[in-house]
Amino acid sequence: MNKRDRHAAIRELVSAQPVGSQEELRQLLKERGWEVTQSTLSRDLREMRLVRIPTVDGPRYASPESLAGEDERTLVEDVLPQFCDSVDGVGELLVVKTIYGGAQPVAEAIDSAGWSEVVGTIGGENTVLVICRSRDARERLHKRIEKLSAPG
Repeated sequence: MNKRDRHAAIRELVSAQPVGSQEELRQLLKERGWEVTQSTLSRDLREMRLVRIPTVDGPRYASPESLAGEDERTLVEDVLPQFCDSVDGVGELLVVKTIYGGAQPVAEAIDSAGWSEVVGTIGGENTVLVICRSRDARERLHKRIEKLSAPG
């Protein structure tokens, strides 16, 4: 049983059913014969770029690729409050800082939203660079993202 096989089992589990916590995932893996520590599982989730996203049924683990088919408006409204830490910009560039591992889902959500202000995004681990059509577009988008990121 190697890491590649363990990652395949994790992907299969989170794609087949909602998994809301690392402990729940650890128990599901244990039922399949995988004894993993919390630190190993945390490292696996980070390497696999799986993140917890909010859903109407509670949080679940997902990859940015699996989110592509979801409703874009709901995706942006769900992802930004959970992952966004701060927003800043200059010229036509907007920088969205996220929690670690949150940049990819945020970039995907912004790209999928189809906002006219956005030319495209580049997402790292905790930073999203949003290229806007103009300085005015960046200012409008900055306000929109701050509003959507506010809790509650």
